[in-house]
Amino acid sequence: MTENWNRIINWRTAHIKDRQFMLLLAFVIGVLTALAGLLLKWLIHQIEYMLTNHFSITGANWLYLVYPVVGILLTGLFVRHVVRDDIGHGITKILYAIARKKSYIRTHNTWSSVVASGITIGFGGSVGAEAPIVLTGSAIGSNLGQLFRLDSKKMMLLVGCGAAGAVSGIFKAPIAGLVFTLEVLMIDFTLGSLLPLLVSCVTAAAVTFAISGTDNLFEFHLTNAFAISRVPAYILLGIFCGLVSLYFTRVMNWLEDQFRRLGSPWKRFLVASPILSVLIFLFPSLYGEGYGMIRLLLNGQGQADWNQVLEGSFFYATPHLLLLYLAGIIVFKVFATTATNSGGGCGGTFAPSLFLGCVSGFLFASLWNLLPGNTIIVPENNFSLLGMAGLMSGVMHAPLTGIFLIAELTGGYGLFLPLMIVAVCAYLTIIIFEPHSIYTMRLARKGELVTHNRDKAILTLMSMDSVIERYEEHLHPDDDLGEIVRQVAGSNRDVFPVVDEAGKLLGVLILDRVRHVMFRTELYHRLHVSDLMSQYAARLTTNDSMDVVMSTFDRTQAWTLPVVDADGIFMGFIRRSHVTALYRTMMADLSDE
Repeated sequence: MTENWNRIINWRTAHIKDRQFMLLLAFVIGVLTALAGLLLKWLIHQIEYMLTNHFSITGANWLYLVYPVVGILLTGLFVRHVVRDDIGHGITKILYAIARKKSYIRTHNTWSSVVASGITIGFGGSVGAEAPIVLTGSAIGSNLGQLFRLDSKKMMLLVGCGAAGAVSGIFKAPIAGLVFTLEVLMIDFTLGSLLPLLVSCVTAAAVTFAISGTDNLFEFHLTNAFAISRVPAYILLGIFCGLVSLYFTRVMNWLEDQFRRLGSPWKRFLVASPILSVLIFLFPSLYGEGYGMIRLLLNGQGQADWNQVLEGSFFYATPHLLLLYLAGIIVFKVFATTATNSGGGCGGTFAPSLFLGCVSGFLFASLWNLLPGNTIIVPENNFSLLGMAGLMSGVMHAPLTGIFLIAELTGGYGLFLPLMIVAVCAYLTIIIFEPHSIYTMRLARKGELVTHNRDKAILTLMSMDSVIERYEEHLHPDDDLGEIVRQVAGSNRDVFPVVDEAGKLLGVLILDRVRHVMFRTELYHRLHVSDLMSQYAARLTTNDSMDVVMSTFDRTQAWTLPVVDADGIFMGFIRRSHVTALYRTMMADLSDE
């Protein structure tokens, strides 16, 4: 089998040029990601309909207390006993794979996220299906690259094609899929690399249109066009969305840290599942992705329509509390989303961002219209649409993605300028407090984030293992000059580590320090390593990023530095010349068309 596959690969290399082959793979990725997205949406809809179609709309439904718990329990068991790997934080995993694993994503990610998120969301988990599909698409691209033994640069492009196709297909938004890959995944593609991304986006969108129809994901009918008098309201809405994004990001990270400290998955489940079920019982709008509520707020024509938001809850008979209900959703959505994922569920923050943005925009517009003496009335449905762009821009630090995605999702191109104003204001607000998005902050703290800064991107893509020079020769403080000469004679190195019996680094011995006594045999048993060794200018650890490595070289002006592990055990040396040569090679590779 392997021999036959080798023949196929050799035939492909000989008869199909790389550029054409990448376009072919991009087309295949677009088809597969679109089908995966459609399958996941169908699975979620079927489970949700089966569980909730008989629910009462005039009061609370106690089964809301049960379904979410069952969903995250089943998902947790599936992940731990079938997948046996962490599949959460899908987009963060893609960024990590690009930065640290040469775009290698495991095979199970081509299907495991679809099953896990389908169960989670169908049973009411308050998360989105988009991030799991983005991980699925990227995994499809990565595994096709592995199958045809492509290099890391082409693998990175295929991962990007998978992500772009996934966003394009699940949202029917090809432009947003392209922009998302460039802006959120932060892959600095060359102009020639854009064509495969476009092929993947267009193919995924076309397949989705062909199967599910050409209607927008959220129907929106513009009745109030852009008016210059509303610009102050647009700006304030953007600031408000930026602050809500900051709240969502900060609280989610804090809650995840608290759940992580519980340790055992069962402890996290026992704490998280009651939180989720109670919140959904009190606020049924938190059930699943919440897209039904988005459609209601976007297309409602008045108070009677908007009051449908309260159906199935304790608030049904109190329509005058609608705004209080929506404010509660803004406060508690982050708790429901974090409890879902931390308790064992699987889902992303795409849908929560859209959901929160829609609610925030509606609430802002309603409160604005209630201001005493206000003469500029704003349409609630328009502001619901604009809020979606604002939250996405703030949470994901992706204003362009927010603008194009919302315009394509809803057909709201008539509000393009307000979309830009709100998205930019939200982004400018949150970056004052948070320099990184919800997806990238953890990787950025560890120095594992690839950015559009090409110098830093290359340093991030370089690994410590690729530059460490391993040593078999080790000197000990008690070794005499004779032992030093013996090791020097059998080596072409000019610096040697001095370690204790446990292998911990004590210092270094530089050849220039012993050159003048090497041939004085009468000193062979009188001089010892401890007499000739030197202290190193600085030492590096295996956990240091390449950015730290280069800054240490610059600070010490050293040419060679030792590397130790967390326990101080000597691992090898890093030479400035080796790092520079590898950097130049990678720069040329990334710049090559």
